Amino acid sequence: MAHKLTTCTFCGVGCGLYLEADGTRINGVYPSMSHPTNEGKICVRGWNVHEVASSPDRLKQPLLRKNGTFHEVSWEEALGFVAGRIREIRAKHGPDALAFLNSPRCSNEESYLLQKLARAVVGTNNVDHGTGVYCNNSINVLLDMIGVPAATNSISELAQSEVIIVDGVDLGRQLPTIGGRVIRSKLSGSKLIVIDTRRHRVAESADIFLQIKPGTEVMLYGAMAKIIVDRGLMNLPFIKAHCRDYEPFLEQVRSYDLLQVAEVCGVAAESIEATALAYARANSAALLYSTGIETRRKDAIRTTVNLALLTGHIGKPGAGLFPLTEHNNLQGVCDMGMLPDRLPGYRPVSDAAARAAVEPVWKVQPPAAPGAGARSILDSSNRGKTKLLWLLRYDPVATEMFGNASDALKACELVVAQHLFMTETTRHAHVVLPVAAFGEERVTYTSTERRIQIADHVIEPPPGPLPSWQQLTRLGRSLGADWKYESAADVMDEIGQVVPFYSGANYENLAREYGRQWPCTKDRPLGTRYLFSEGIPAGAFRFVPVPRPPTVVKVSAEFPFTVVFGNSLYYWHRNALVRHSETLKREYSILLLDYPEGFVEINADDAKALGIRDGGKVRLCGAHGSAVAAARVTHEVKSGTVFVPFFVSEVQKQIVAPAAEDPLVPVRLEKFNE
Repeated sequence: MAHKLTTCTFCGVGCGLYLEADGTRINGVYPSMSHPTNEGKICVRGWNVHEVASSPDRLKQPLLRKNGTFHEVSWEEALGFVAGRIREIRAKHGPDALAFLNSPRCSNEESYLLQKLARAVVGTNNVDHGTGVYCNNSINVLLDMIGVPAATNSISELAQSEVIIVDGVDLGRQLPTIGGRVIRSKLSGSKLIVIDTRRHRVAESADIFLQIKPGTEVMLYGAMAKIIVDRGLMNLPFIKAHCRDYEPFLEQVRSYDLLQVAEVCGVAAESIEATALAYARANSAALLYSTGIETRRKDAIRTTVNLALLTGHIGKPGAGLFPLTEHNNLQGVCDMGMLPDRLPGYRPVSDAAARAAVEPVWKVQPPAAPGAGARSILDSSNRGKTKLLWLLRYDPVATEMFGNASDALKACELVVAQHLFMTETTRHAHVVLPVAAFGEERVTYTSTERRIQIADHVIEPPPGPLPSWQQLTRLGRSLGADWKYESAADVMDEIGQVVPFYSGANYENLAREYGRQWPCTKDRPLGTRYLFSEGIPAGAFRFVPVPRPPTVVKVSAEFPFTVVFGNSLYYWHRNALVRHSETLKREYSILLLDYPEGFVEINADDAKALGIRDGGKVRLCGAHGSAVAAARVTHEVKSGTVFVPFFVSEVQKQIVAPAAEDPLVPVRLEKFNE
């Protein structure tokens, strides 16, 4: 048996593990004891992710729809057909009639080539990394306020944090390895503070647990900032040396009243004060938060960054911001430019200098107008505008939170899907292209701590499937592009030319010491554990005053509950990879034996008052519609809220208004008798 070190590609943590293979099949997984991120620990997904490659349901050959049914065809026929249709649709409708979407599960190399195909070959900025549960509200906020759209510190540094705040992310379910890190830090003396609407596993171990009402994060952080200012605990030397716009922020903060905020948030004023004082007085404090649109709106993220700037908890070991990404390469696909308004390296497409910078490498300038994002492309108002939709490892029919992906796909003249399996989305495609699986190709991913790592191959793909970067390379050549990539390493070499903070990242360098954390540049090829380790430039950071929200979610006598959408451990049963791992499928279906059609979570006291029993049906009635679901009665949920896991999509479709930006919705609960 051969063993090879690689990187787990299931979530954003990027754990190191060894794959055991006999030459044709991956038989097992072992965690790396010395990897700095996981240090010998992996979760149930990591232990069993290798089973996916051996699934008998994998796609083996390209599929082309003819007369309404799929037929296996050669790669030459499939890619020739696609190239011909791209030319026809672009000539007839223009380049912006084509759109290219991928999943945050894609590698850096395939993400880079997909957006390059769109911009440099087709001529459109209609590129994005998915929608719904993939949405990321953090990038533009961090770029604006600290100049870097990523975590400022390494996961291993949590051992050095005197205070750790975990805000809006269920680490035990979503990112278990980081959850373990946090708990071990607490056991070693760190103070653990959890802010959430749900009482989850990590919250049970917290020194302070602020179980706030949904949508009150801005008020909470505003009050914490006011306490810090009133006590004179702000880090004035840090602010004076490194921050701008402090006075407007200070003026806005003075309007907060602690007792009023405590009532709005539904937590004790003493707990808010204790949290603010612990964070401000710590020598090093870490703030971990979810980047997802479902839990964090942009103003809420701005208030967290303001708090870090106010106390100077940036630019030193164990002190910083940790925007956590559940999907394994959300950081990387954004770095690679899978954003409709940003080129690789986050340079605006509207910036002439940024477009000119890629021209020597691409031999052409990308278009200047920002493209359409995934939510817009899949929205009903876009019907008929997108004629060709390319989907790389992306299953929006199963995972989208906004819009109606099925209708969007039906409205396209051509849908091309690259995937491992037939999914709810590929069934709407005209062309399906099988891709390589985990352990079958040598590509890179960038984890939630900015660590660029190689996920190595230990076996060859079965006859038929090709790595996605090879498919895109062949298609680019068919469309007239002079693409000479012979390996994924060649693609990474070009990425280093186009993305400044990847300029020192190449396969030789990344193969050492468990990858490199960017910025990994030619003059700093070792990367950096935490950002600004060589010093913070004067005035590099910016406070952003966030107005006090005039109201939070408007509950009333008619609609006294608030719906909260979010991740659930059992969301993963909808994931295409989990569905094709027998072990994981069993693991993530246990709770669904009791709730086979899914569930919504209701506080036990609320359920008792309404006469709702566990497993019984409940109707959720909102201003825009109603939905029926099974009730899971639990004390994890705060009274007055209803937690809806993402996979219960029918509730979202019926309750949330189609154009709503905020998924927090007031509802009424009724016992449903069939």
